[in-house]
Amino acid sequence: MNKKKIINDPVYGFITIPTELVFDLIAHPYFQRLRYIKQLGMTHLVYPGALHTRFHHALGAMHLMGLTLETLCNKGHEITPQEQEAANIAILLHDIGHGPFSHALEQTIVEGISHEDISSLLMDRLNELFDGRLTMAIDIFNGTYPKKFLHQLVSSQLDMDRMDYLTRDSFFTGVSEGVISFDRIIKMLNVKDDYIVIEEKGIYSIEKFLIARRLMYWQVYLHKTVIAAELLLGKILERSKELSLNGETLFATPALSHFLKNNISIKAFINSNNHLDTFASLDDTDIMSAIKVWADNDDFILSKLCQNLINRNLYHVEITNMPASVETVNELVARTVEKYGISEDEASYFIFTDSITNKAYRVGDGNIRILMKDDSVQDITVASDNSNLEALAKTVKKYILCCIRDI
Repeated sequence: MNKKKIINDPVYGFITIPTELVFDLIAHPYFQRLRYIKQLGMTHLVYPGALHTRFHHALGAMHLMGLTLETLCNKGHEITPQEQEAANIAILLHDIGHGPFSHALEQTIVEGISHEDISSLLMDRLNELFDGRLTMAIDIFNGTYPKKFLHQLVSSQLDMDRMDYLTRDSFFTGVSEGVISFDRIIKMLNVKDDYIVIEEKGIYSIEKFLIARRLMYWQVYLHKTVIAAELLLGKILERSKELSLNGETLFATPALSHFLKNNISIKAFINSNNHLDTFASLDDTDIMSAIKVWADNDDFILSKLCQNLINRNLYHVEITNMPASVETVNELVARTVEKYGISEDEASYFIFTDSITNKAYRVGDGNIRILMKDDSVQDITVASDNSNLEALAKTVKKYILCCIRDI
């Protein structure tokens, strides 16, 4: 079988599958599942074009990795064909552990374990199935491979993951503020002392990259209507699990039912192939099929939440610099209890508070380093004459008050 395939990507044009092993990994059910997981969760309820998937993103990130490795080799850095294949595999599989609707339901289906941890577990399973041929890729993914700069291309503040999702998400949402010069950034990449650096003439492209990331968070990822939709989705799963654990029989696919009926600890999840395989069969369709049925459930709270999501009657969300007062929250709870005849505990499905943070750049956490013309290396915040970058390094925290709209 000819495994030298090309894929027509709307963002980059033609993407080449570089090796037979990469082709076989893409063809595996673990990876094919990503076709049915939206990259941006519920963002399509705000930006209708945001229907691209984790499958798109993984292929795009691998494409950028290939361009980067080619650039570094052309600059005299030795990266063997085996290392190139391993780096491509590491970035291809970096999001394979995402659950339905990507970040929207993280910590809801399996508490206490991140998608990165699940990605690592699935990569280990694939390594067994492929007779250890993913060992180098796993070492690069985990940061244990001797050439540390390869890991930085997979996971850092200037990695192929971020470079693709900013480019791709801005393309599909139509938010032009997120557009970055990914091709110029890649051409400016270099390696110094086993660390990825940006040549000084690329500094303005990096400034734009950081500013674009900040704007995309406020305008897309943390848009208040996106938050309202994703919190509503989370509350639906929370209520369905509460009912299931109390003995209620709810319609669900076998995979979803497994996680609704069982409280699975991190240790149990890590040590059981059954939990992992069941998780690897979950995607957006499991959740949406259940929600459509639950909209007619006898439980008032579950049916109300599901109907609201289906009809896009989302929470009213207020985002402020200070937390909502206890008096305000208590008054809303009391009105909810009176209107629907439910308990104060049950009212927490309709009225609750939360918080969000946005930090475009973290100083000291895998810094973005600029290679100056005198061969010295400086952090971007020092090398740049843009005072706004110091502000980007500060954590901005905002507080959320969510309430059902008819209160």
